[in-house]
Parts: sequence; C-alpha cells; structure tokens
Amino acid sequence: MPALVAVSALTLTACGGGGSTSKGGDAGANAKASVANFLPGTAADSVGPAPAIPGAVYGGTAHDIETAGFDYLDPSQQYVNNQQVVGDLYSRQLTGYKTDPATGKVTLVGDMATDIGTSPDGGKTWTWHLKDGLKFQDGTAITSKDVKYAIERLYEDYQTQGPLYIQQWLSGANYRDTYKGPSSGQDLPDSVISTPDDKTITLHFQGVHPDAPYAVNMPNITAIEKSKDDGSKYNDHPVSIGPYMIKSYTPDKQLVLVKNPMWDPKTDPIRHQYVDEWDFDLGIDQQLMTQRLMAGSGDDKNALSIAMNADAASIKTILSDSQYANRTMNKFLPFVDTYDINMTRVTDLNVRKALETAFPVAAVQKLNGGNPTGEVAGNLVSPTVAGWKDTDPLGIKANPAGDPAKAKTMLQAAGKLNTEIVYAYSNTPTGQKVATAVQDALTQAGFNVQAKPLDPTSYYTEISKIGNGFDLYRSGWAADWPDGNSVVPPTLDGRQVADGGNNYSHENNPAMDSEMDRIGALTNIADANAQWMTLADKILTTDLPQIPIEDDKYFNVYGAGLGGVSYNQVLGAVDINGIYIKK
Repeated sequence: MPALVAVSALTLTACGGGGSTSKGGDAGANAKASVANFLPGTAADSVGPAPAIPGAVYGGTAHDIETAGFDYLDPSQQYVNNQQVVGDLYSRQLTGYKTDPATGKVTLVGDMATDIGTSPDGGKTWTWHLKDGLKFQDGTAITSKDVKYAIERLYEDYQTQGPLYIQQWLSGANYRDTYKGPSSGQDLPDSVISTPDDKTITLHFQGVHPDAPYAVNMPNITAIEKSKDDGSKYNDHPVSIGPYMIKSYTPDKQLVLVKNPMWDPKTDPIRHQYVDEWDFDLGIDQQLMTQRLMAGSGDDKNALSIAMNADAASIKTILSDSQYANRTMNKFLPFVDTYDINMTRVTDLNVRKALETAFPVAAVQKLNGGNPTGEVAGNLVSPTVAGWKDTDPLGIKANPAGDPAKAKTMLQAAGKLNTEIVYAYSNTPTGQKVATAVQDALTQAGFNVQAKPLDPTSYYTEISKIGNGFDLYRSGWAADWPDGNSVVPPTLDGRQVADGGNNYSHENNPAMDSEMDRIGALTNIADANAQWMTLADKILTTDLPQIPIEDDKYFNVYGAGLGGVSYNQVLGAVDINGIYIKK
C-alpha cells in the first residue's frame, strides 16, 4: 500500500514484533524490525464478538489529528494507510486481521465471511459464505450480490485508486477492456463471479492464487448497497457496515463518526464500539499537531494521530522528557520510502544514475526526524517482509550523503549537463525543507531543477497519473501482506503502468515482468520470497527506477486519556479499533 504523504517522508504499515500487535508506551528510538507473520485462522476464530480489551469502558469522544485531509472515504479507493484505518471503522471486508489482546497474536479470520475461504482446486477458484446478521446502516441485509457489486464497480473508469489484485486476477492486467462496470448495464458473468445464493460468493481467477484469503482483506473487497451508489459522489457519503457511521463531513476540515446501531458485534471478531464518537480534525500543521498531543489539554487529552510522525523538531524533547515515556509509540514499519524517477520522461539510464549518485539521502532522513522515524534503506524491500536481506546494491548505505561532484562528472561524460528535472513534493513545512535539500544537491550536480509543490491531500492522485508532468517524486510502499508478491509486482510490473496505478516510476521491462510471472507461479513461498528479494535488487541495478531512502518507523505521542492504544502491524498505524476513554 502507498505511504502517507502529509510530510515528505512519513510512511506506514505493519511493524515488527514477531507477528504481534504491540501496545503503546514504547518510548525511545529503538524500534526493531522483524518479519510479520499473520497466520490463517479457523471458522471458530472468525466468530464474534472481538476479544474484550482489558480495562475498557464505554462512552466519550476520541479525537484524531491529521495533517492533511482524506482524499478518499469510499473504501473502494482507500489505499493510503491512514485512510484505511478510518475506513475500518465503517467498512468491512470478506476477511480481516484479529488481534488477541492478551498475547498480541495476529490471525487472519473471516470478517464478513464465516472463514477465510475455501478452494477446491489449489487456489484458482475461491468461495466464501457470508455470516448471518450483516446489515447496512439503514437495516438492509447484506447479501453476496452486494459483495459482487462492490467488486464490479472497481471496473468503472472513475475508480483510479485502490488495490488491483482481485480485478486483475479475475480479468487480467487490462481488466477494464473486458468489462466496463455496472454503469454499462451489464454484470460480470457467473464464470467470473458467481453468487448461487444470498450467502455464497465464488471468485473464478484466471490463475492460481493461494494468497487470495489475504487479498480479499483489501479495503475494496467489501459490500456496497447498489441503491445508494452514485458513482464518484459516493466518496462523500459511504454507507456504513461497521461499528461507526458518518455523521458529518467537511472535506479537509472535519469528519465525525457516531455509533452505527445496525452493527452487530456478534458478527465481528475484529472491531469494538467503545467510544460514542470519533472526531477527526483535518489539515492541521504537523508542528501544531505535535504540540497539541504533547500538551494533552482539553479534548487533546483524548487525541492521537493515526499515522503521522511527530514534528522532527520535537522528537528530541519527547525522547528526553520522562513525562512522555508511557504515551510514546515508536515502531518499525513495513514501508520503504523511495524517490521515484519517471522513466517515461527520464529515459537515459546515465541521467538516472547521476540522480541517485547526487541524492542527499542522509540529509532527507535527518530532516524527516532521523533514526526515530526511519533508518537509511539499501534496497526496496522492508525488513518486515519475508525473504528480506540487508543488501545495498547501489551503495546508498555506504554513502548516504550523496556525491554531487561525482554526479556532475557523470552528467558531463554523458553530455547531459543542465538536464531539467521537474521535482514534485508534498507542500508541507517538512516537505519544503526536504525539497530545498534535494534541489540544492541536484543543482550542485549540474541538473536544472524545477520544484513543484503539491497539495498533500491529493498527492498520490497527482503522481499516479501517467502524464503527471514530473520527473522525480517521493513515494513509499508497504507489503499488503508480508510477502514479496505484494511488493514487487504492484510497484514495478510494467503492465501495472496506468492512471491510478502504483507503478509510480513507470518501470517497464518485459524481461523483469517475465521473471515476476515465473516467481509468482512458485508454490514454495519461502523460495519465492528469496527470489522476490533478488529480483528487486536486479531491477535497481539494471533499470534504476527508484532511489531507496528509508526503512520507516512510526514515532509520536498520544493523549494520556486514551486507553487500549496499540499498534496495527497490518496497516502500519495506530490501531484505533480497541481505543476507549479512561474514566
């Protein structure tokens, strides 16, 4: 999944901890990475209600402070992790991740489904059965046809964000060529998705996909009430099927959620409904957000920031002052921060090599907060992903400062001095500081840098356009599950280059794509993960579509009035499903 961009280099998803979801109060900058391991659960594990949080009480209002708005509330287009966390309060999927509050163990279970799914043919055909008692917020019963409809609308042209796994597994890389969505007046045929009764849905993939139970946990594999769907406008008023529903929404200003009376906890093994209301303050300056959380006055005593790091200037104080020790969270993330080089525009490998050689990785890391918020990365795979190795194929960890003088010599030798580079960045205070450092280094190297600030709320929407007009821009990616198959193909497969796609660099090498197909067909997952790691390094050294920057961490404080604060390994953010207000 893409990383949050309200600040230039913040990124999020599953943290280390040996497959557990960790509680808050982790002071210091010593987060350690370990491979996440989310094991499949049983039908018994999929029964609600969710395990009670020790000491939890009901009532009160919890607050979240965000440095940007939410580009998407429609779960079909939510892919950035803080948006997924919010969506998890009012949306549900076929499967989900259940956390044992006593042990921290994370298990994949049936969410709307009675279990994680069954396949009679080794992973090409998958069937799920819906639980009894599932309802939309207006009381209408949820059926398998509502899940099919949710998948069908992913084929609509306006659906430009969100995961692509299921629709491409069903209909191929060019899935929109086969079906135009419900607005065409047609349904997907039963040979693609069949719903023999109101409780049963079967997906018929073109190939074998043993990891389908993980893929149907993606936010877009949900249930949508067809009568309430008004296309792109649905983004402002999605209908709830979770414990909370939208009371009011002012884009870029405020979102208020209240309890959904139609949610039945007996159907939900994952979520709680402890607080009466969730208030989200949007578009708050990062420094002000940090100061408010540190002070914890008034409503901010019951506040947090889902996925945004503390302001870099405040980190030293938070680390050194003991008053913050028991309400500080510092966790390794499965995100790798990169700067993507638009290969549609920057076609000369020598120019891309010069960009990488000059790039001031160490300066960017320091401006983003230093080691508490991320460690210099040597490759494109997070240390939380199975198969990871501590490789450094470009020598970034060996020389993180960059070498503009050497880069200038490289440009001169290639006859490319004064090459124009349009550099897009998230227009936040930290983003502006990082942009200055990057522009200075690249200018010293002989590039003609044109810096273009972008609205942080719509940043990913802009850079994911094929004709975005930019040459260099930051992105970040985390495994959707801790497996190389959800890292390399989504971001580096040339067949994924499309408006709204996640191949932000437009890497398009048929030889590498063929390798992805070969590795993706392997049945030995451990062997496949080792080969995904090797391929990621090979793509770096052969094509250089991205510059690795940081293996990211989450670092921030939260209000002393909050209980049940823990870390969501899956999304790389604070887990707000079990939060309550202390009495």
